[in-house]
Amino acid sequence: MLYVDGKWVESGSAAVDPEDRGYNFGDGVYEVIRVYKGKLYQWDGHIARLYRCAKEIKLDMTWTEKELLDIAQQLLEKNKITSNDDAILYMQVSRGISPRAHDIPGSSKPVLMGFVRLKDRPLADHKKGLSTKLVDDIRWLRCDIKSLSLLGAVLVKQYAKDAGAQDAILHRDGIVTECSAANLFAVKNGALYTHPANNMILRGITREIVIELAKNNGIAVHEEPFDTNFLMQADELFLSSTTAEVMPLISVDGQAIADGQVGAVTKKLQALFEQHIEAAVLV
Repeated sequence: MLYVDGKWVESGSAAVDPEDRGYNFGDGVYEVIRVYKGKLYQWDGHIARLYRCAKEIKLDMTWTEKELLDIAQQLLEKNKITSNDDAILYMQVSRGISPRAHDIPGSSKPVLMGFVRLKDRPLADHKKGLSTKLVDDIRWLRCDIKSLSLLGAVLVKQYAKDAGAQDAILHRDGIVTECSAANLFAVKNGALYTHPANNMILRGITREIVIELAKNNGIAVHEEPFDTNFLMQADELFLSSTTAEVMPLISVDGQAIADGQVGAVTKKLQALFEQHIEAAVLV
């Protein structure tokens, strides 16, 4: 079952109005929320970001946080997500239906859509890591907004796949930003390095958890720009995201990072993140 503009509809029978601005322009925002053992994980952080991003694009949210949570819980129930299930919950808000024009309409009603999908954790990849390719960051300059306009992210991921890699590491004039749909961390001499959370990257929910876990466990964190030379000389690399969690990256452009194995700091953070999940599920 899907939630579409106030109605519950069966999967495969949902319809989009041809003049919905989300369809025409990618004019809207979204969140992907992890569900572990039937429970929403980091709900408050995701919804706070949804409201912030909506505000940044001048989209008026007409739902309270409680109303969104009620809809999310109903999505879990109607789709029979149990305490044995891992899944993702997707929510998006488009600006709504309006005659196609680039101007922001003065009176359109936003449209909320949501669905739930079973999704296993990528535990096998956590143990072996992923290969990556350096790609020019061709996205727009407001990557801090989790908007529906994701063509840039789609293309850089495909460029990497076409080159035989599993993900892209993005850079702007040699300064590393993030991955195609995840934040990036480098490890050097036991410390973490990651691009500051400005307009060039998304302030990831998992990114914030990783930084907190690192600081609370004696791992220094430097939120500062670094270049591709620093990247290639890193002791370890990993990405973080809602669905990938803490994912090791073992090569860039065919060159192994250090010994090409999952590093000790990455393994430690994976274990700490696992404990964080377990604590949330047991609440």
